[in-house]
Amino acid sequence: MTEAVVGLGSNLGDRDAYLAEAVDALRGTGLIVAISSTYETAPVGGPEQGPFLNAVVVVETESGAEEMLDRLLAIEAGAGRVRGDKWGPRVIDLDLLLHGATEVDIAGLRVPHPRMTERRFVLEPLLEVRPDASLPDGTRLDGFLPRVADQEVRRLAGPDRV
Repeated sequence: MTEAVVGLGSNLGDRDAYLAEAVDALRGTGLIVAISSTYETAPVGGPEQGPFLNAVVVVETESGAEEMLDRLLAIEAGAGRVRGDKWGPRVIDLDLLLHGATEVDIAGLRVPHPRMTERRFVLEPLLEVRPDASLPDGTRLDGFLPRVADQEVRRLAGPDRV
């Protein structure tokens, strides 16, 4: 079993419901062992759009990184995600942030997620559920949090919210 860390985000429609549906769908990928609080965050990059709800889910899975990505894309499609503008608004966004100590760099998949250390909306919920989290090379993720402290993130509620 491998511990996969998945970032969730939604900024269209009933954001809470989309996050809850994604968490339920992630149960089909393995055993959920941790769910972060929900955070409301300003969008980063892309066109003008509304704020996101974000969370992180940790799943113990037998799926490899590529299979996990396929499953995440299927969950997004099942929720009605339509891929349009890069970094544009979306009903659900699921990112494979970490997959054990695996490093992957192939077309369509990079693990660890290449921008996770630049985004407070990823780091804060991830560190909430895995305070000692690190990159595959051993670099601790908590060291990146001060670099993104100026990004607006507001914790809404505990993990039972999602």
